[in-house]
Amino acid sequence: MITSIKYGGSDITYIRIANGFVYLAVILDLYSHKVIGWAISKRIDGDLTLDALNMAIPRRGPPRGVIHHSDRGVQYLCEKYVMRLNSNGFHIFCSAKGNPYDNAWVESFMATLKKNELHMMRYETILDVIESIPRFIEDIYNEGRLHSSLGYLPPSEFEDNHMNQIEGRPVFKL
Repeated sequence: MITSIKYGGSDITYIRIANGFVYLAVILDLYSHKVIGWAISKRIDGDLTLDALNMAIPRRGPPRGVIHHSDRGVQYLCEKYVMRLNSNGFHIFCSAKGNPYDNAWVESFMATLKKNELHMMRYETILDVIESIPRFIEDIYNEGRLHSSLGYLPPSEFEDNHMNQIEGRPVFKL
């Protein structure tokens, strides 16, 4: 279990494909900036965000009391999403109306995704997106993207170092 998560942020973006759009929902651990849950769908609905949450919860095993941040979109305030948060002991926090700065961490991830992946690719189908986006999230962003706020470490390495310090193991930086 990763104990660093005390505050998680979430958001949705669209991805253009040849005949329209698909949607990506993500959940970030705001301590380590690591993407811990995501989902891709042709529909921008509560199932999209719930799928991302259902990925994040078992991956992290968050303790009760974790703050879940989102905007005020219906996808995050629908009954099944709120019930899942409540049943896992999350505190629900939504952005102030018209205030994009409340979700700056996740917006920053989305900007990185768009600049380094989405604007460089031409997706024809949802299958192209499903093949490409998880690779970007896991291999490029979580494992390789350096963050100045994390001591110029990628999120996964930052978490590994943090857990080693908590458990009293020596921390080695290459």
